[in-house]
Amino acid sequence: MTIKNALASVAVKDVGSAAQWYEKVLGRPGSRPMPEVAEWTFERGGGLQVYQLPERAGTGSCTLVVSDIDELAARLETLSIDTSERTSSERVKPVMITDPDGNHIAFAEPRDPGLAG
Repeated sequence: MTIKNALASVAVKDVGSAAQWYEKVLGRPGSRPMPEVAEWTFERGGGLQVYQLPERAGTGSCTLVVSDIDELAARLETLSIDTSERTSSERVKPVMITDPDGNHIAFAEPRDPGLAG
C-alpha cells in the first residue's frame, strides 16, 4: 500500500457558520460533498475538510503550509484574527490561530527545503 495524499479534517458545531469563517481565511471551499461537509483542496495536493459534529467540535488541529507567513499574518489581522501566537526556528516560521469553535490551525512557512512544502 502506498499513501498518495492526506486530507485533514476538523469538527465544528455548525458547518454553515464555520464554512463562512473558513472562507474568509482560506477562500471559497472547493466543494460541498455532503450537506455537513465543506472541503478545500490545495495547490500541491492535500486538503482540509470542515465537518459538522458538535460533540467533537473544538478538539481538532491541523497544519497548513504557506509560502509567505508574514503576508498571511497581515491578512488574518485585517480579519481581526489573533496572530500573536508566533514562533520561529531555522526550519519553520509558524502562526497558530483558533477557529470560532476552538480548533487550532497552524500555518507554517518552511525554511528548510527538506520539510513538506
